[in-house]
Amino acid sequence: MSKSTSYHIKLIQDFKDPLAAATYIEVVLEEGDPKMLNKGLKNVIEAQGGIDKLSKPVQQSYENLAQKLSEQGEIEFYCLTTLLDALGLQLAVTIKSA
Repeated sequence: MSKSTSYHIKLIQDFKDPLAAATYIEVVLEEGDPKMLNKGLKNVIEAQGGIDKLSKPVQQSYENLAQKLSEQGEIEFYCLTTLLDALGLQLAVTIKSA
């Protein structure tokens, strides 16, 4: 019998591909749930080698964002998405060009 890979492990493996990571974050943004955005960012960070691979300023930036999303994220997130929607716009995530 073959060993099965856990969903989380498979997810993290998939997110090593920048296109898969971008698509995932974009879908999470479309869902409009700040808690899922925080979880999605954690998954992508883990796939990219973990928080320790990021510079200290980027780590602090992520921690600040995670705190805001958990404390007041719904208000800020929905204000942004509501405004963008009213302007006929939406957030999108793409791969950064080199």
